[in-house]
Amino acid sequence: MHLQFYGAARTVTGSMHIVFVGGRTILLDCGIYHGRRDESREANGHFPFDPSAIDAVVLSHAHIDHSGNLPTLVNRGFRGPIYCTAATKNLCEVMLRDSAFIQEKDAEFINRKHRKKGEPPVIPLYTEEDVNATLPLLRDEQYGATFEVTDGIRCRFEDAGHILGSASLALTLTEGSTTVRLAFTGDLGRPNLPILRDPVFIGGEGTDYLISECTYGGRSHAPVEDMKEQLLDPILRACDRKGKIIIPAFSVGRTQEIVFMLHTLSAEGKIDHLPVYVDSPLSVNVTDVFRKHPECFDEETLAVLNAPVNNDPFGFERLTYIKNVEESKRLNDTPGPCIILAASGMCEAGRIVHHLANSVGDSRNMVLIVGYQAENTLGKKIVMKEPVINIFGEPHELKAEVVVLNSFSAHADQNELLGYIRKFTPSMMKGIFLVHGDPDQAEKLRTGIQAIGFPSIGIPERGEQAVLQ
Repeated sequence: MHLQFYGAARTVTGSMHIVFVGGRTILLDCGIYHGRRDESREANGHFPFDPSAIDAVVLSHAHIDHSGNLPTLVNRGFRGPIYCTAATKNLCEVMLRDSAFIQEKDAEFINRKHRKKGEPPVIPLYTEEDVNATLPLLRDEQYGATFEVTDGIRCRFEDAGHILGSASLALTLTEGSTTVRLAFTGDLGRPNLPILRDPVFIGGEGTDYLISECTYGGRSHAPVEDMKEQLLDPILRACDRKGKIIIPAFSVGRTQEIVFMLHTLSAEGKIDHLPVYVDSPLSVNVTDVFRKHPECFDEETLAVLNAPVNNDPFGFERLTYIKNVEESKRLNDTPGPCIILAASGMCEAGRIVHHLANSVGDSRNMVLIVGYQAENTLGKKIVMKEPVINIFGEPHELKAEVVVLNSFSAHADQNELLGYIRKFTPSMMKGIFLVHGDPDQAEKLRTGIQAIGFPSIGIPERGEQAVLQ
């Protein structure tokens, strides 16, 4: 029995790990890698293994950096089951279609420029046809119930509290007379975040190995209870100068959290004058999925749903969901102050890129960053406040104010990760592997884990193997 780490190894994107047990091979996640365009195309278009040899996929959640390369896997020959929670299945049905649509449309947009310059065309990673072949393979399983993945491999999902339907995994691996218990946090959420229930501990007696995310393994977030005021202060500042507030937000989770906060601020009369636009067809569809899964909500959100008035946590009077391209284009001429939320969260594709191109050159405007930005993404360059950024291959001066609110992260910070890992039994644990984090964050979390008594902590490189015994 062994593990091999191919995605999210010393980086925060493209989650993908392989488990080998008794001649069976399963994949934990199959996410898209985000980074420099050529590098991303190479990483996403070529698997370092034969996809047809994979027996099954176990999917932690629907974020594209965890699920987004499933259609490519199927296109290359995978035909096995893909296990996930019911909410993740519903989200993937809209997210993977949207991913294919965005890739095809962005390829068309770039190719128009390439034709003018005499450059070769680009090809989308996959198409809607590939998504149609993928969706029938999704099989939903309940939280807390153990199911068989394939011979010698059983799994249990528990709520990771990261996004709707997110799961941590408890795997029981059996080969001959040897049994190994492997836990995988997936992306671990924060306690007390809006909308979703808190993370549920995945461990139990006898957990041998743990794969843990470490996105914010060396950082501390601001308290959750301060999030609303942290959001309000920069919004009011931009309003005073009649600026547009552009918020790149992941369509799953982050958009709904921001809308929930804006709903509350509007109900309190603090921004009831301010138009808010959610310009993402995916966000509209995802929000409909959220409404179908109240079993994932915390008590605060359920209380809003059950209230006699203002009982839609994802809607309020000044909120408009933009559904078509023409409405989106009209936002370019809409005067500030206003708020525009759009995907993608790392500013790599979709309508947010067009809004940034139209807005970053105006010092009245604001780019409000509310999520993690991977290295080499446009979002990261904005966070670093590079004076000139390239958008669709064209230079744009970054004059807009940039505000970063890490408290909105759906990832646990160092203290929250250590609090979770502390629940495992050090004397029983044979090894911990830190993934989904930049090297500096992984090293800081490793130091913290060692300080609480766990001796064997690895930070695997891409392609590295680990024997399970």
